[in-house]
Amino acid sequence: MANPISTYPSYSYVVSLVRPGGSGAAVGGFAAASGLAVPRQPEALPFGFRRAGGQGARALKISGINKTGDVTLKRGMVNSSSLWNWMNSVRGFAADDVLVTQRNAAGVPLNAWKLSHAKPKKYSGPTLGGKGGSDTAIEELVLSADRVEIVPPK
Repeated sequence: MANPISTYPSYSYVVSLVRPGGSGAAVGGFAAASGLAVPRQPEALPFGFRRAGGQGARALKISGINKTGDVTLKRGMVNSSSLWNWMNSVRGFAADDVLVTQRNAAGVPLNAWKLSHAKPKKYSGPTLGGKGGSDTAIEELVLSADRVEIVPPK
């Protein structure tokens, strides 16, 4: 298996499927990524004790429900057979973990995000041309995940 980081050398973001036991093959490289966030939405709950001096109740802030947005990858190149095989395998309730690795211009991994139970939500292809080969240009891939977490880059 090829090193996912050495694949797609001219792209800043490499998308790999995470298989049991470690990372899997890269399915594509992308020029831009958005939505790679780890949101925390605090909630205020009433805290009903009275302080000395007659002051009233106050609100206590606790961690609320974590809402994970969609991750959008743009202007990329994908291995069409790997991407389509994965998209077909996660139809219905099935989902896989996905690793998005950000690289610098020299190809050194800088950051990585693990998308837990990710599924493709939207795929937009480019204007078609007769270039040939097994790689296919892609305009946009939107992934929906249950959770996004920052992990050490590999």
